[in-house]
Amino acid sequence: MAKKYYITTPIYYANSRLHIGHAYSTIACDVVKKWHTLFGRECFFLTGMDEHGEKIFLSAKEKNIQPQEWVDRMAEDAKKLWKFLNISYDDFIRTTEPRHEKTVQYIFKKIAQKGDIYKGVYSGPYCVSCESYFTEAQVRDAGGNCPDCGRPITEIKREEAYFFRLSKYQTKLLKFYEENPDFLMPKDKANKTLDTVKSGLRDLCLTRQNLEWGIPNPLEEGMTIYVWFDALINYVSAIGYPCNLEKFNEIWPADCHVVGKEIFHFHTVIWPAMLMALDLELPKMVFGHGWWTIKSEKMSKSKGNIITPYEICEKYHPDVLRYFFMREVPFGQDGAFTEQRISERYTSDLANSLGNLFRRVETMCVKYFDGRSPCSGKVNEKFLKKMEKIIQEGEKQILTLKFSRILEGIWEIIDETNAYIEQEKPWTLKKENPQKLQDVMETLLTVLNFLKDVLYPFLPEKSKEMSQHLGFEISKPQARNFPFNKKVPGGEVLFPVEK
Repeated sequence: MAKKYYITTPIYYANSRLHIGHAYSTIACDVVKKWHTLFGRECFFLTGMDEHGEKIFLSAKEKNIQPQEWVDRMAEDAKKLWKFLNISYDDFIRTTEPRHEKTVQYIFKKIAQKGDIYKGVYSGPYCVSCESYFTEAQVRDAGGNCPDCGRPITEIKREEAYFFRLSKYQTKLLKFYEENPDFLMPKDKANKTLDTVKSGLRDLCLTRQNLEWGIPNPLEEGMTIYVWFDALINYVSAIGYPCNLEKFNEIWPADCHVVGKEIFHFHTVIWPAMLMALDLELPKMVFGHGWWTIKSEKMSKSKGNIITPYEICEKYHPDVLRYFFMREVPFGQDGAFTEQRISERYTSDLANSLGNLFRRVETMCVKYFDGRSPCSGKVNEKFLKKMEKIIQEGEKQILTLKFSRILEGIWEIIDETNAYIEQEKPWTLKKENPQKLQDVMETLLTVLNFLKDVLYPFLPEKSKEMSQHLGFEISKPQARNFPFNKKVPGGEVLFPVEK
């Protein structure tokens, strides 16, 4: 049996409601899932919630409810959001589930038995917000603040703890990066990881004392397992490790972990080292995408400058947000999020280019062929070649998450088709050259039929509307002729513009 393509989002931290930054990662994975499925390949898409740790305990305490009740609410909110955005995940893992907790404790003990987890004493600066320990040098270089979140560090912890021998894997990691150049993606994110590992790795503190909300350390009571060690394991606990190895082997290794660039280090250094300690195959790629900024600031729950997808979709269909995210900036780069840019994309790309093309062709079908496709006609060879090129290039680009490139190619054919109408002037061909009119209309309907398929991963609901307009189900994109003398139902304007 062929291995399923396995793509994951990070599991989102359940300390407050999700925003468009979380939606960005999830939509990207969903586009990949839908693309592969459309082309007949099996794909397993995992998302979920990270539900342990001090911040979640404090969030629940502030609301005067139990942590479990809090994370239950957050998980339900997330599932509702993903349904709203037409996300087709295969599993939703929660780190408070028994299947996950059992796997975490199993892995902790297995790595300890190998000698790669040992007991020691930790003393040093601690950031409550990030739930991370740092060296004094790191904090000093950051001006007394957390090197990750920038908040002042006021707490120095000293306690007995268990450590993972991360330093042991420095050479192995560097060798792996060298032999697998596509693991660290995009390429501009690789250098920071390489520099970090080359400069030397410190062993990782894996436990916390006196923290109620976490997975118990299976080797010693009174300790919980560090939330990041716990969270990373979701990628294998959700697919059956170690209890259902048949399922696990059908899916693992991950083909792509999609993460925000702020957690790239955890996924490209700590996670692969943990997998090496377990003698498991490493993921094929970790892709660190950029941030959406609001007035030049990173969107952040703590800064209070978040925007939820619901706010944007009060005015626009959820597919519009999906399209904007995948088209506006190359995936991997930072982008400035403004409603003005969404409005401009909506008007120019979706309403004027795509929507108007459908409207014009449907109107001409009614006017010239009584609401049907022509009885004969030859598709313009240039457009057939263009469709084939979009498929060939898209199949390559989807593997490295070049969403904007795929959409640029699709919009080229949309623009060329609109120009083709102006060039051929069907309204004059009706009298002057009826056979040429059939060729033109056959070409136009063939392009529309292709568009409704190839755009499905990006615009799933709107593509279904397009399919209803044409009277065809969504199917694998192909450069194929539209059937002759077929009823073209048409429909409402796909992307209406308020006047």
